Amino acid sequence: MLDIRKRHTLARERLLAEAIKELAAELRLVDVIDFVAFVRLEHFGNIADIVHSSSELYFKPGVLRFADSAEVDLAWNSKPIVALALQFRHGGVEAHFRLELASASAAVDITYMSFDVVDGDPEANTQAFAAAIKDSRILDEDD
Repeated sequence: MLDIRKRHTLARERLLAEAIKELAAELRLVDVIDFVAFVRLEHFGNIADIVHSSSELYFKPGVLRFADSAEVDLAWNSKPIVALALQFRHGGVEAHFRLELASASAAVDITYMSFDVVDGDPEANTQAFAAAIKDSRILDEDD
């Protein structure tokens, strides 16, 4: 059985992963070799520009930003994985997370989270995060 902290972290990671699935798909349109070059040459401004322009399609301004750290796992016997450190900030919630992009999948790993108003109930904090995510989105006509 998962401990309570891990259970709430997993629930929050699922919320975030669902919210950024279109962003992950958009980022996968960038050639992986470009990400490799930007990471290798430490051209993090280029990655920040890509994240900014991709996120503005789905999120209000300033909600998501590149957190100046990235890695590429590139080996001869496997498909590349690009990992980007990102930051979500909206509605009194801040989450630092790692977005791992592979050819057909993505994963989210929250590394830090804070709330302007902390509730003693972790479930209430998770609901506050869900509300912040929902409010941060640019709604489509179908939403």
